[in-house]
Amino acid sequence: MLDSVFGLPTHPLVVHAAVVLVPLAAIGAVIMAFAPRFSVRFGPAVVVIAAIGVIASIVSRQSGESLTLLRGVSADHQSSGSIMPLFALGLLGVTLALWLLDRRGARRRTLSGQILAVVVVAVAVVATGWTIRTGHTGAQMVWQGVYPA
Repeated sequence: MLDSVFGLPTHPLVVHAAVVLVPLAAIGAVIMAFAPRFSVRFGPAVVVIAAIGVIASIVSRQSGESLTLLRGVSADHQSSGSIMPLFALGLLGVTLALWLLDRRGARRRTLSGQILAVVVVAVAVVATGWTIRTGHTGAQMVWQGVYPA
């Protein structure tokens, strides 16, 4: 794993992609849950954004582990960051499932499609909340001087 990019630690560079892309995918997923036509048309873009968010969260976790060995980290941020890729992956999974269902026009015909839309909204809210929690604990370390930037 790359520990640095152009002399800068990889973690603070990559983490911003996860912090932006996971909530952005969540917003798209919520819109998909309420608007099947949006889902059919823009679902592939939302799925790609969610997939890149998963990759960014995995790279952030791995680069954070490398940075922890050098500088240390709060236990709260480390535990949140370790779990973050699972939330991003869950969001990707339910968003992909909803798009595939909508693409076939099956959501309107089945109760399971409606239930999946509710699950998508719940997972989007939880994934966004966890992203905020993880980012906040990392920002606290930097801004309170516990972890110099």
